[in-house]
Amino acid sequence: MAKNRDAETKVINLISSGTEIIGDMTATGDVRIDGTLEGNLHTKGKIVIGETGKTKGEVKCKNADISGKIEGKIIVSELISLKPTSMISGEIATNKLAIEPGARFTGNCNMTDAEPKPAGESKIFTDKSEKQK
Repeated sequence: MAKNRDAETKVINLISSGTEIIGDMTATGDVRIDGTLEGNLHTKGKIVIGETGKTKGEVKCKNADISGKIEGKIIVSELISLKPTSMISGEIATNKLAIEPGARFTGNCNMTDAEPKPAGESKIFTDKSEKQK
């Protein structure tokens, strides 16, 4: 039986309150964290960090809704929304950012049109003709 790739990305992975994971996590679907994750989290889908959710490490995803705590780098290719109870300490790299009143963010934010590039690969000066402008 053939697998439907669209169905795979609709799967929601849940780390419930009271659960603690130490280690890296990779997923193709959406992820919701109400517990604790200490490690890197990479997914092609959406990440939701609930009010009781905590992560420490690099988070990379398509979209994110943050109500809990994140310590580390967050790379979001589309939209990250910081809810009133969110506490972010680290670096955000995203295309679009929404911050609701009450959200706390300490760190740096880099907004780009696409997924952020590694340090030293700025899109502002990509060729000689742009440098001369």
